[in-house]
Amino acid sequence: MYMKVHRTPKGEEVVAVCDRELMNTTLYREGVEIHIRGEFYGDHTVSADEVRKALVNADNANLMGERTVALALEMGLISRSSCLMLGDVPHAQIFRI
Repeated sequence: MYMKVHRTPKGEEVVAVCDRELMNTTLYREGVEIHIRGEFYGDHTVSADEVRKALVNADNANLMGERTVALALEMGLISRSSCLMLGDVPHAQIFRI
């Protein structure tokens, strides 16, 4: 998985994670294009344990792909019904308020 931790001006963490095979692809849904790029999801791969550690502390998360979403499901952070499908690729967002 690729992962990048963004920090907001307020110091909040936004964790972006995508499955490895999705990098540099474009997904489509209802006329909208979603570009999966390293600028947002990072330019190096990380382990599932590293993703778990980042998600535990994240204020927000953007998750793209079957393995990435499955990890968040396993952690109890999301439910399958809260996922949006982009073709056959699941996508979820987490917002802690």
